[in-house]
Amino acid sequence: MASPLMYGTDCMVPIPMKNFALIGVAGFVAPRHLKAVKETGHRVVAACDPSDAVGVMDRYFFETRFFREFERFERHVEKLRRRGEDERVHYVSICSPNYLHDAHVRFALRSGAHAICEKPLVINPWNLDPLLEIEADSGRHIFPILQLRVHPALTTLRKELAAAPRSSVKREVVLTYVTVRGHWYLHSWKGDLERSGGLAANIGIHFFDLLIWLFGPVQGVEVHLSDPLRMSGYLELERATVRWHLSVSREDLPFEAVPGGRTTYRSITIGGEEVEFSEGFTDLHTILYRDILAGEGFGLEDARPSIVLVHDIRTSPPTGLTERSHPLARGNRPAGG
Repeated sequence: MASPLMYGTDCMVPIPMKNFALIGVAGFVAPRHLKAVKETGHRVVAACDPSDAVGVMDRYFFETRFFREFERFERHVEKLRRRGEDERVHYVSICSPNYLHDAHVRFALRSGAHAICEKPLVINPWNLDPLLEIEADSGRHIFPILQLRVHPALTTLRKELAAAPRSSVKREVVLTYVTVRGHWYLHSWKGDLERSGGLAANIGIHFFDLLIWLFGPVQGVEVHLSDPLRMSGYLELERATVRWHLSVSREDLPFEAVPGGRTTYRSITIGGEEVEFSEGFTDLHTILYRDILAGEGFGLEDARPSIVLVHDIRTSPPTGLTERSHPLARGNRPAGG
């Protein structure tokens, strides 16, 4: 039976329905991928997670085959591959813990599928080159999720920065990202440096990617504060200096955190002016999926600079506070919120 045909946004070019498999379907970010597959008109045919708390799938697909054991999931994907083009898995979406990402990417490519992988693609930069090799050998592609690069307000900002007259004076940027986590955090893989890559990789990498995308390559790295709940430091980029602070501690919020209420504060200022991008986050994965399905999307080399940076941050001994430290590192909470 031929695959149903979905149509692009111009309703002119028929697009055969694509089959997706999803690894890590019980995780925090998986619903964004399920939603993106659904909204682009395709289907998730198989999913895997050691946890069986996966009722979220019923919001999007009833027919998805679910596996708790990766080995049974792999067997099913291989069975679908042997059934031919209509039933094989075309894309594997990877939402597993960070330290498993590159192994699951290799599985996807060896199964004849493209890989769509959450951040960070790898924890250590030297693991990127083997992925480049298997990508070339397999003829399949690896698409990292770099969603802030498609945020409408931030793409507009990048155009404005590019159009501004060049100056020898670097812009002064302050990045603050606080996203409160309970005691469970340090007992999960996310609180394990070897499995998550630490705060810089786990919650900061999208913002570091954004800053490099906006202001050019890294020229210097300082880490002033580093503990399991907070990291803070200073970056020298080609066209900006950045004081940055990452935290999962509620003490760093400019308002009182209430369970079930608002628990995140994100702020980027350029020359003292706030960059407004608080809205527009819900559809970013769908935008990326549309780009990928149209033959575009980001690649391994796009992800490399931020992966190198978070590795350098993780391995840099903290210097203690300096005159270039972020205000929160000094105990000064941001106003308002």
